[in-house]
Amino acid sequence: MGEEDNLKGEEAFKNSYVPKWRNQITIRSVVTSFILSIVFNFIVCKLNFSTGIIPSLNVAAGLLGFAVIKSYTALLNKCRLLKQPFTRQENTVIQTCIVASSGIAFSSGTGSYLLAMSPYISAEVGGGGDTPINTKVLSLGWMIGFLFAVSFVGLFSIMPLRKLMVLKYKLTYPSGTATAHLLNSLHTPKGAKLAKKQVAMLFKSFLGSFSFGFFQWFFNGGDGCGFSSFPTFGLQAFDQKFYFDFSCTYVGVGMICPYIINISLLLGSILSWGIMWPLIEQKKGDWYSAELSAKSLSGIQGYRVFGAIAMMLGDGLYHCISMLLQVAYNLKVQYSKKNEISSSVNPEGDDYQTSELDFDEARRVEYFLKDQIPNWVACTGYVVLATVSIVTVSHIFPPLKWYHVLVAYLIAPVLAFCNAYGCGLTDWSLASNYGKIAIIIFSSWVGLPNGGILAGLVSCGVMMSIVSTASDLMQDFKTGYLTLASPRSMFLSQVIGTAMGCIMSPLIFWFFYKAYTLGDPLGSYPAPYAQVYRGIALLGAKGFSSLPKHCLTLAIILFCTSVLINIIHDLLIRYETKYKIHRYIPNPMALAIPFYLGGYFAIDMCIGSLILFIWEKKNKQKSKDFAPALASGLICGDSLWSVPAAILSLAGAQSPICMKFLSASVNVKVDKFLSGK
Repeated sequence: MGEEDNLKGEEAFKNSYVPKWRNQITIRSVVTSFILSIVFNFIVCKLNFSTGIIPSLNVAAGLLGFAVIKSYTALLNKCRLLKQPFTRQENTVIQTCIVASSGIAFSSGTGSYLLAMSPYISAEVGGGGDTPINTKVLSLGWMIGFLFAVSFVGLFSIMPLRKLMVLKYKLTYPSGTATAHLLNSLHTPKGAKLAKKQVAMLFKSFLGSFSFGFFQWFFNGGDGCGFSSFPTFGLQAFDQKFYFDFSCTYVGVGMICPYIINISLLLGSILSWGIMWPLIEQKKGDWYSAELSAKSLSGIQGYRVFGAIAMMLGDGLYHCISMLLQVAYNLKVQYSKKNEISSSVNPEGDDYQTSELDFDEARRVEYFLKDQIPNWVACTGYVVLATVSIVTVSHIFPPLKWYHVLVAYLIAPVLAFCNAYGCGLTDWSLASNYGKIAIIIFSSWVGLPNGGILAGLVSCGVMMSIVSTASDLMQDFKTGYLTLASPRSMFLSQVIGTAMGCIMSPLIFWFFYKAYTLGDPLGSYPAPYAQVYRGIALLGAKGFSSLPKHCLTLAIILFCTSVLINIIHDLLIRYETKYKIHRYIPNPMALAIPFYLGGYFAIDMCIGSLILFIWEKKNKQKSKDFAPALASGLICGDSLWSVPAAILSLAGAQSPICMKFLSASVNVKVDKFLSGK
């Protein structure tokens, strides 16, 4: 083991070359980011259209970026053509660019508010909101224009506060910090050796997952055919959506998500599809018309969708209020400390007292302050881009007037700061929760006859884009601070990644949109959040009259339950320390998701958790080193199989075999019918 292996922190990189900010963004880094961004956009889009559960992909992005560039530089080095060595700063730029691009696939709303505008989802939801003024025919042109108009504003909203957040308040930003530690580790000799093994594991699981997806395709020759319709626990359980659908994607997601999230999903499935919905279905003809289709929001589907909405709104509202109070309290504490002692750093200027800091922190502060981004650039950028966005958005969506968008942009920086600050404390981004609240406010403001549903959905997009990109940028500044990457290169790579995402996300969405029926509850890609978000907009524009009988009572109970669970969880964290019971309190948002979809994906994710649990029991260190790589490979392989599968679907190619399961009695009838008896 070399001497450098034993060094920790910046001591290991004391003699390493730190390139200037212009040299941190190279042609090879941009090309690598572009290629990997396509991969990650496909992954996020597929997850959006399947269940809407998207794990952190930062580790996979950093690891794959390292693997690609390291292979490229090793080849050039053998040919003696290598001019610039591969540094952790360049690796940080690649990871930032990829995550920024794939982040647009989430904040663009292609699986939620944007898809919810379509006439198809409008017809599925119904409720009187399927009028032309409340829908928008989807097309690539206006989607790309809309994303370019709203996605860059958030980058400028809280950029002047970067020194305050990172240096003065020393917010941890757990994901950004973990990513930085990964990148720092990869670029030490010991880390590079481990990285090779991790990359090998990732590619093995990728090939296995991709091959298994290809194998499954041969048995999908019809509706309800194939491994994805395997009645693992019997046909009756299958009818209530309890089965294992052999999805490598969600087995991998389950290995990344915390245990309590997966258990919460399974518990939510049992409570809803195992108990609540069967009981409500017995009231058919009394609580709702027996003639309604299974997809109608005036029937059983209404209880499913609005039940999920109630729990999500309860969880979101609680966390928003809790986060605002937490931010206010922490700011008060910071202000009190400032009056008592002088801080070792002064974020209001460039005269930083680094003599009292340890070597690591002094070095990081030095490089973080080296390439300043003037505050006037951020303020001017926000005003100019917000003005362009106000004109563009109100032109694309007439129901949302210019003054509506202006109000959103006046409120957004405050919410962006709260979200970025809260994310630094807890690693929990509430962008989608702020978006849901915006839907209710603006849809009720505009009103149903004036296009309130469409206005609410658009306002959600505006709010989510600002709040989400602001917290993502601050995470990246924290990563850059810990890897000595320049703030300018971080900001520019975020801009490049955002631009990539604004083009890639709609194109990949369009690919899926043409190949499959997105938003069909019974189809391959139910896109659950599309109906949920439109349901929230309908609720805001029309009020409670849109709910079926006793649905409001159920919604209130579930809303209060969600808030109560959060209160109990937070009280246990604060006052109970011995047994750590709070770890076993279910997550309300995770409880709510299966209300609409069922339990099949929760079973997939629990199997992922079981694999990880057994692995940890056998060899904890090995599972810690290789589980993220294995999970990332499973997700990448299965998600990328959707590309050739969609191409085959567009070309009209049909799977040669239909593997279907029937009960014994039905099978006898089929045999008699086929034999002509």
